[in-house]
Amino acid sequence: MKTLYDQAAHELSIKRRAFLTNSAYGLGGIAFASLLNKANASDGVLKKLHFPVKAKRVIHLCMAGGASHLETFDWKPELKRLDGQPFPESFTKGQQLAQLQNTVLKARGAFCDFHPHGQTGNVISDLFPHMASVADELCIIRSMQTEQINHDTAHAFMNTGSIIKGRPSMGSWLLYGLGCATDELPGFVVMTSAGKTGQQPVSARQWSSGFLPSKFQGIQFQSKGDAVHYLGNPDGVCQSTQRQIVEEVKRLNGIFAEDHVDPEIATRISQYEMAFKMQSSVPELTDMSKESPETLAMYGVKQPGDGSFASNCLLTRRMIEKGVRMVQLYHRAWDHHGGLVEGMKSAALDVDQACAALIKDLKQRGLLEDTLILWGGEFGRTPMGQGTGRDHHILGFSVALAGGGIKPGSYGSTDDLGYRAVENPVSVHDLHATMLALMGIEHTRLTVKFQGLDARLTSVAGNIIKKIMA
Repeated sequence: MKTLYDQAAHELSIKRRAFLTNSAYGLGGIAFASLLNKANASDGVLKKLHFPVKAKRVIHLCMAGGASHLETFDWKPELKRLDGQPFPESFTKGQQLAQLQNTVLKARGAFCDFHPHGQTGNVISDLFPHMASVADELCIIRSMQTEQINHDTAHAFMNTGSIIKGRPSMGSWLLYGLGCATDELPGFVVMTSAGKTGQQPVSARQWSSGFLPSKFQGIQFQSKGDAVHYLGNPDGVCQSTQRQIVEEVKRLNGIFAEDHVDPEIATRISQYEMAFKMQSSVPELTDMSKESPETLAMYGVKQPGDGSFASNCLLTRRMIEKGVRMVQLYHRAWDHHGGLVEGMKSAALDVDQACAALIKDLKQRGLLEDTLILWGGEFGRTPMGQGTGRDHHILGFSVALAGGGIKPGSYGSTDDLGYRAVENPVSVHDLHATMLALMGIEHTRLTVKFQGLDARLTSVAGNIIKKIMA
C-alpha cells in the first residue's frame, strides 16, 4: 500500500510541475512575482526603529595589520622618556603577548612628535597633518580593547563580534536590519589597497553574510581596472537579448521556488536583476571624469581607478551619494613587526590626506551629519620594541570616529606607557552596540534564530557608549 501511495504522489507531483512549467503566467508566475517583490524590496526586517536615527550609512576605514596607537593618537611622554630601557615587569607579568613572550622587553617611545589641534584639543601625531586639520570632527577613543591577538581572528572579531567562522559581518547585519537605499548597486561594498610594507592579508570571510541569506554579504569591488569582473555582455550579446535572458531566468527561478522553500532562490532572483542594472550603474559610478581637478587634488588622487587608497576614498563618496549602506576600505600597510619608522611614515602618507578629504567632502555635501566613519585597525601595537618594530597588542589601542551623531573630542585613556586601557575601557561589542544605536537599532533586538539561540552582532555583551553620542 505504501508503494502505491508513493507512486500516486509521485505522479501527482509530475503533473503539478508540468502544469506550473506550462503556466508561466499562472501560479508559477504569481509565485515568481511574490518572490521578486520580496527580493527587490529595499526595506530591512526592522519596520520600526528603536532610537532616533543619527546615522544612515557607515564607512569603515580599516587600517589592516594593526596601526600603532603610539604613533597615531596616543601620545605617551613617559614611554618616550623610558625609550630603550627595560619595560616595567609589573605591566606585563602573566599577560598574553604575541611574539614577545619570554624575551627581554624594552620600552620603545614614539619616534614622532604629537600636538593638540582644534577647539577639542585632540592630540594627534605629526605623521597625520591632514587628519589634524579635521580634529574637531573626530572623536578619538583611546581605550579600545579586543580579545584576539592574531590578525585573522582579530579582523573576524572586529567585523562579526565572534571568531567563529560563518558569523555575519557588521555590514551584513546592517543590510539585514535596515535594507538598502538603492537597487542598482550592492548595499555593502568592500575595496582593498596596499602600502609598500606591512601588507597583512585580508580574508573574504571578513565581509561574509554568515548564516544570513547571501544577498546581505559584502561585494568586493576591484580597486584597479574594472570594478566588477565580467559585468559587461559577451561579444554578440546586446542589451535587449540580455534582458530577455534575465527575465527567463527569473521566471524559471520563480517556478522552482514554488517547489522549494529556499531563501537563496530569492537571492538569485534579486542578484540577476542587480547584475543587469549594474551594467550601467557601475560604469557611471566609476567614471570620475566629471570630478573637478580641485576635488582630485584634495583627495590626492593621481589617477582615478589606480588602486590607491585615495582613489578608493573618492569612489566611496560617490557610492554613499548613490545609496550604498556600508563601505569598507581595507588598507593593508600596518603590520610593522620591523621597519616601524619607514613603514609608519609610508602608510600614514598613503591614507592621511584622503581620510581628511573624505570627511571634508562629505561635510561640504551635507552627508557627514548622517554618515558614520570609523577609522582603525584590528588591534594596536606594543609599547615594547620588537627589533625595529612593534608586536600585536590587544589591551589598549585607539580608533577614531566622525560624523553620524558622534560628539567630537576624546574618550578613555591608557596608562602612562600605553599598555592597558585604564579609563573607560571600550570593547568591540561596545563599539558595535554604539554603531547600531546611532543607526536607530537597539543591539539586543536585532537577532536571528540560529542553532537554537537568538544570535546577534554583539553576542551576549555590549554597552552603548552614550558619552560619545551627540
